Amino acid sequence: MTTKTIGSRLQKLAVQWPADLFRPHLQLKTFLESLSHHPNLTDDAVVATRSLLQNDLHRKYKLGKHMMQPASMPHHYDRLTEAFVKSSQGIGRPWWKRFFNVW
Repeated sequence: MTTKTIGSRLQKLAVQWPADLFRPHLQLKTFLESLSHHPNLTDDAVVATRSLLQNDLHRKYKLGKHMMQPASMPHHYDRLTEAFVKSSQGIGRPWWKRFFNVW
C-alpha cells in the first residue's frame, strides 16, 4: 500500500479523534494529522490508532473489581472520575476540603 493511501486513512481517523478539554493547546488530533504526511508511515500506525480510537484493549482486557477498588483505597478511582467530571464543568473543591483532604 502506498504512503498516500495510508496517510489518508490516518487522516480520516484523526478527524474522528475527540478533543482534549483539559489541554486545548495540545491535541492528539493535530499530531495525527501531521503524522499522516510522514514519508515513512506504515500501516501498523494506522491499525494502532484505530485500536486506540475504538477502545479495543479496554474491551479485550476487562478490569475486575479488585483492580478498580483496591483494598488500600477502595474509592480512589470513583473520586478521581468525579474530580475530572466536576473539573470539566468548572466546579472546584473548596479550600478547606483540599487542606484537610476531605472528599
